[in-house]
Amino acid sequence: CIHIQAITPLWMRDVQISPDGSTIAFCYKGDIYKVSVQGGNAVQLTTQDSYECNPIWSPDGKSIAFASDRDGNFDIFVMSANGGSAKKLTSNSVPELPSSFTPDGKCVVFSAAIQDPASSALYPTNSLTELYQVPVNGGRITQTIATPADEVCYTKDGKSFLYQDRKGFEDEWRKHHISSVTRDIWLYDAKNGKHTNLTNIGGEDRDPSLSSDGQSVYFLS
Repeated sequence: CIHIQAITPLWMRDVQISPDGSTIAFCYKGDIYKVSVQGGNAVQLTTQDSYECNPIWSPDGKSIAFASDRDGNFDIFVMSANGGSAKKLTSNSVPELPSSFTPDGKCVVFSAAIQDPASSALYPTNSLTELYQVPVNGGRITQTIATPADEVCYTKDGKSFLYQDRKGFEDEWRKHHISSVTRDIWLYDAKNGKHTNLTNIGGEDRDPSLSSDGQSVYFLS
């Protein structure tokens, strides 16, 4: 007779490794924590009653941007990588989720359904977002591209970035999903505005990341 003990998962989410590879930031029960890649005790960085998620490291590893619903819907905040008070960067009436800093560290890149251009053929819905950036010191947001682009990852020269698209309303956690609306990995060239599909297959392709030499792309599929 074999007895199997039930294990309760910790549900640590939104894992991000610091630029120097020494520290992991993650979300646990609606707060942001960090822990050494060698293991050990995790340090809690946020203590609000609200839900904080999607921690993103600045290029110098000194700051972390994240989303928080402390004022209603998700807005973008930035704080020291050691914790402390956080500066609110956005205040739109729609959820905003960060995915990257710009390579110079001056702006946070995020997705939100704020305003489709007049020329857009996309159905106007909050499920199909646009890509924006906002200065880390606060200020006016600017639209980067008008089509959904999540999990942005810049190339080494900062002139292009990888992203995963979103074509429709399919649940992102559906297993073994194969259809015309599954996500793909794209490369966007900011100089000429060209989008190149890197994974044109029927299944889900997600979470692009560049290799250390910038020559290969890792992703989940």
